Amino acid sequence: MSRERTLTGHAGLDLEPAKRPTREEAMEAVRTLIAWSGDDPRREGVIDTPKRVVDAYAEWFEGYAADPAKELSRTFEDVQGYDDIVMLREIEVESHCEHHMAPFLGKAYVAYMPTNRVVGISKIARVVEIFARRLQTQETMTQQIADAICDSLKPAGVAVLIDAAHQCMTTRGVHHRHVTTITTQFRGVFKTDATLRQRFLDFVNRG
Repeated sequence: MSRERTLTGHAGLDLEPAKRPTREEAMEAVRTLIAWSGDDPRREGVIDTPKRVVDAYAEWFEGYAADPAKELSRTFEDVQGYDDIVMLREIEVESHCEHHMAPFLGKAYVAYMPTNRVVGISKIARVVEIFARRLQTQETMTQQIADAICDSLKPAGVAVLIDAAHQCMTTRGVHHRHVTTITTQFRGVFKTDATLRQRFLDFVNRG
């Protein structure tokens, strides 16, 4: 990923693109946080921490360099009359919330009702991964996944459910463990047809 890439603001905000810091600038920021926390960034145990943190961030947030539409662009029109739900269950979600940059971990359940084309099932999981590897809220991510599938596949309907535990709630603040957050998005026939929507939820709860 190029150091010269600019970082864009959220849609709807009149912001100048932010210049991506260099790797060394990012590492210096980590040293500053180590010192702010009360430790000495020159200490043997943490002297290489800035490098490790920057490497981890490059992996955790690699979704900014990926394009969900490109992942969904290769479709197959020979569905041989198939006209029922296509669903992926228990897709791993590893993301970070934009409020505290703390991890939230869980599962995604994604279904769509094809019209005249389908996409390779791994591509749906990849779309979830792309949006998860960015800073956002769980609510926004759920909507983004549904939008991407609707825009690229033009299906009769899309259903997305994410169930995740947020460490900004379990390891700080209220310290409530074993609490998860569920977000959903229903589009097209999954929104208008209660029976179809219930089938999706039954598949989510199966097992």
